[in-house]
Amino acid sequence: MANHKSAFKRIKQNAKKADRNVDRISRIRTFIKRFMTSLGAGDGSAALSSAQSEIQKGVTKGVIHKNTAARKISRLSKKLKAAGAK
Repeated sequence: MANHKSAFKRIKQNAKKADRNVDRISRIRTFIKRFMTSLGAGDGSAALSSAQSEIQKGVTKGVIHKNTAARKISRLSKKLKAAGAK
């Protein structure tokens, strides 16, 4: 346990930030899952834009790396294009 008041405060702040990060990552995963389900229904482009927006918010908030976000968006776009070709 922390011995200084500032260290105790830092522990509390880190716990809050970790909770927020978990929530943000969970939200990103939810939007990706919504995209995958809407892809089967045929309304993938609207779901892709909302998922892409959420992923970019994760980058802005510092939850995921920008290259990770670019990779995820690229893979989702590729799936949308493949579904449209079928």
